[in-house]
Parts: sequence; C-alpha cells; structure tokens
Amino acid sequence: MHFREVETTVELPIMEHFYSVQGEGFHTGRPAYFIRLAGCNVGCVWCDVKESWDVENHPNVKLDELIATIKKSKATFCVITGGEPALYDLRGLIARLRELNIEIAIETSGTSPLVGDVDWYCFSPKKFKAPVEEAYQKANELKIIIFNKSDFQWAEEHAEKVNTGCKLFLQPEWSKEERFLPEIIKYVKENPQWRISLQTHKYMNIP
Repeated sequence: MHFREVETTVELPIMEHFYSVQGEGFHTGRPAYFIRLAGCNVGCVWCDVKESWDVENHPNVKLDELIATIKKSKATFCVITGGEPALYDLRGLIARLRELNIEIAIETSGTSPLVGDVDWYCFSPKKFKAPVEEAYQKANELKIIIFNKSDFQWAEEHAEKVNTGCKLFLQPEWSKEERFLPEIIKYVKENPQWRISLQTHKYMNIP
C-alpha cells in the first residue's frame, strides 16, 4: 500500500464511482451513488475489493468532474466507501454533495477519525486494526462480518461500546454464507437486538 499527497479540497483518489442500489446493511434496497476511495490501512484477508488498497493504482479525480457526474444521475443518497474512506479529509467532497441536497453515508472500519460530517455512519470494525474511540459514538449502524464462529462474541463486545441508538447487523462473509447464515438466523432469533445483513447486490448481479 502506498499513499501520495492529495489536495482533498479539489480532488480525491478514486477507484470507481457509479450509481446503483445499496445492497447491504440498514439502507438495503435504496438507490445510491457509490464513491469508492482508493487506499486502505486495514487489509482484510477476505476483502472483495483488494484492488482498492494501493492508491498508486488509481487516479486522483477532480471534485468538479465527480460532482457533475453525480448531478446527472439525479441521486439523492451517496455512499462513500473504500478502501478506507476515513483516511482522507472529506469536507470538500461533503460540502459539494450538500449543495446537491444529497444525503451522505460512509462505510468505514473506524480506524481513523472522520474529518467531515455525514448523515449516516456505518461502522464495520475489523480484527486486523483497532478502531478509534469516536467510531463507537458516531456509529448509526454497527455491521459485523461473520467469518469465524468466534465473531459472534466479538460482535457483542463491540455492541456493548456503541451508542444506544446504533442499529446492529450481522453479515455473513460472502464465501462462507452457506456455512454461517443458518447460525446467524438462529442467533438473531435468540438475540433480537441484532438484524441480518446480506450482500443482496451480489444476488442481483449489480455493482
């Protein structure tokens, strides 16, 4: 992983951006414009977008160009994801999105303080790098990926730390869905404070 200097008020390193439908978590099924920033300091072994990790492999995109494309889509909701989007100062991007009256969500591991104010903070902590304390307070949604049996207990440890209004989700890692979905179903029936998140965009064959 390599990083280069980025003037975030006018540009950001972006792997891809596109208009689609949110496939997982609280906003499942909602049309959304996705901005996938390049660069990651976590490196999950099961990540399905490892190509996003190395900033040097992706261009800096001018915010003017990006916003013009988003405006044409007529999107009303935007998801900033990665990689790890909180590595960057997002105030410039967020200000431009606000000008279009677009609701803004971020999907983050919470490993870096968020520079910018979003409407929805999806916190998905990973075992590979500890989150910062502010993530627990900012979280509107806690999304735990179930990859091993021990992840259920790990999920509860994080659930104890988030704010009382945070929505709780368990999501099977895609390659292990057949193995863990029955266990997740059983678990949420016994622990109804949790909900199930599935990667429905993969079922629908959309990005």
